Amino acid sequence: MPSTAIRDIDYDLPSHRLTVTFVSGRRYIYDGVAQHVYDAFTHADSRGGFFNHEIRDRYPFHEIDSRT
Repeated sequence: MPSTAIRDIDYDLPSHRLTVTFVSGRRYIYDGVAQHVYDAFTHADSRGGFFNHEIRDRYPFHEIDSRT
Protein backbone atom coordinates (compact mmCIF):
# COMPACT_ATOMS: atom_id res chain seq x y z
CA MET A 1 0.00 0.00 0.00
CA PRO A 2 1.37 3.48 -0.81
CA SER A 3 2.59 5.57 2.09
CA THR A 4 2.66 9.33 2.49
CA ALA A 5 5.87 9.09 4.57
CA ILE A 6 7.79 6.10 3.23
CA ARG A 7 8.91 5.90 -0.38
CA ASP A 8 10.63 2.52 -0.37
CA ILE A 9 11.81 -0.31 1.84
CA ASP A 10 14.41 -2.95 1.13
CA TYR A 11 15.71 -5.87 3.16
CA ASP A 12 18.97 -7.79 3.11
CA LEU A 13 18.32 -11.22 4.60
CA PRO A 14 21.93 -12.30 5.29
CA SER A 15 22.68 -9.16 7.31
CA HIS A 16 19.13 -8.59 8.67
CA ARG A 17 19.37 -4.99 7.54
CA LEU A 18 16.31 -2.98 6.63
CA THR A 19 16.71 0.11 4.48
CA VAL A 20 13.92 2.68 4.67
CA THR A 21 13.73 5.56 2.20
CA PHE A 22 11.39 8.36 3.20
CA VAL A 23 9.59 10.65 0.77
CA SER A 24 12.01 13.38 1.82
CA GLY A 25 14.77 11.31 0.23
CA ARG A 26 16.49 10.51 3.52
CA ARG A 27 17.55 6.87 3.86
CA TYR A 28 18.21 4.90 7.01
CA ILE A 29 19.53 1.42 7.68
CA TYR A 30 18.08 -0.47 10.65
CA ASP A 31 20.17 -3.37 11.95
CA GLY A 32 18.96 -6.66 13.39
CA VAL A 33 15.48 -6.61 11.88
CA ALA A 34 14.03 -10.12 11.69
CA GLN A 35 12.60 -11.28 8.38
CA HIS A 36 9.11 -11.70 9.87
CA VAL A 37 9.15 -8.01 10.87
CA TYR A 38 10.11 -7.03 7.32
CA ASP A 39 7.38 -9.29 5.91
CA ALA A 40 4.79 -7.71 8.19
CA PHE A 41 6.06 -4.25 7.22
CA THR A 42 5.57 -4.98 3.52
CA HIS A 43 1.98 -6.12 4.15
CA ALA A 44 0.97 -3.45 6.67
CA ASP A 45 -2.14 -1.41 5.94
CA SER A 46 -0.18 1.65 7.07
CA ARG A 47 3.59 1.50 6.52
CA GLY A 48 4.06 4.72 8.43
CA GLY A 49 2.08 3.42 11.39
CA PHE A 50 3.89 0.10 11.34
CA PHE A 51 7.25 1.86 11.18
CA ASN A 52 6.39 4.08 14.14
CA HIS A 53 5.14 1.22 16.32
CA GLU A 54 7.43 -1.67 15.35
CA ILE A 55 10.71 -0.27 14.01
CA ARG A 56 11.43 3.30 15.09
CA ASP A 57 13.21 3.42 18.45
CA ARG A 58 13.48 -0.39 18.53
CA TYR A 59 16.51 -1.06 16.33
CA PRO A 60 19.93 0.54 16.01
CA PHE A 61 20.10 2.66 12.88
CA HIS A 62 22.17 5.10 10.91
CA GLU A 63 21.45 7.46 8.06
CA ILE A 64 23.09 6.83 4.72
CA ASP A 65 23.94 9.43 2.15
CA SER A 66 21.01 9.66 -0.25
CA ARG A 67 23.39 10.51 -3.12
CA THR A 68 24.96 7.03 -3.08
